[in-house]
Amino acid sequence: MEFFRIKNDIPFMSYAGVTSVVSALTFVVALYFLFAKGLNLSVDFTGGTAMEVGYTQSADLVKIRGVLHTAGYLDATVQNFGSSRDVLIRLPVRQGVTSAALSEQVIGVLRSQDSKAELRRVEFVGPQVGQELVNDGGLALILVSIGIMLYLAVRFEWRFAVGAIIATIHDVLIILGCFAFFQWEFSLTVLAAVLAILGYSVNDTVVVFDRIRENFRRMRTGAIAQVIDNAITRTLSRTIMTHVTTQLMVFSMLFFGGEVLFYFALALTIGIVIGTYSSVLVASPIVMWLGISREDLMPAKKETDADTRP
Repeated sequence: MEFFRIKNDIPFMSYAGVTSVVSALTFVVALYFLFAKGLNLSVDFTGGTAMEVGYTQSADLVKIRGVLHTAGYLDATVQNFGSSRDVLIRLPVRQGVTSAALSEQVIGVLRSQDSKAELRRVEFVGPQVGQELVNDGGLALILVSIGIMLYLAVRFEWRFAVGAIIATIHDVLIILGCFAFFQWEFSLTVLAAVLAILGYSVNDTVVVFDRIRENFRRMRTGAIAQVIDNAITRTLSRTIMTHVTTQLMVFSMLFFGGEVLFYFALALTIGIVIGTYSSVLVASPIVMWLGISREDLMPAKKETDADTRP
């Protein structure tokens, strides 16, 4: 199904050199900020205290953050939990202060604003648990990447697998680089968004690769760049429709989902934009430069009795 049809092929591969330089520079910059500034890991990873506080009416998160900041808890994360009357407060580990003492101090500050504030639950996430989450999260990214590469190598050809995995690593590094540069909080929900983008980006790349393989078998003439340009142009309508409808859903979480879903939706937004770009102008040029040819994708001829006859 196509909402619009482009008559002439867009020469994407003629810009491959320029876009690859831009992608490489962006990749290096993202990598630099990731190592230089690091990720602003949330309590999920670093360890700390999580408090659930209940109110008799809808909680004013802005006022709660304000009173906590005034009391010196500048690193407190405040968000709704369940209903508008339930609030989840997360604080990082403080040297020399136990989780129980910290929760009593915080609830005392909150009761100075609203005497009916009720402390319902206190949980302590130790640094050891946080380190395990970091290790497990990194391992999950590596295993997913390996699985994607093996799948594409079996389904297509090794050049496609290399192009797809480089484009996927490119997408992940750009997202992580943005979070490192702006020091946005990196939580478990953001990690879930990164893993979702891995699958989303690969899906878009597979669609383009399917058309490239089909074109190699259908178009008997034409340069490799022309075959790839035709494949990308023919799938452009589908790509635009998919990403626009997906982004509309993500925008609803970004603008109306509250603080809980904000960074999750922000990571998805960055990933959707970068994933679309990499499928067209990162993965496809790499396949072309690796020397893909029609012979690599044509089915092997079976030997007949006439072929083996002396």
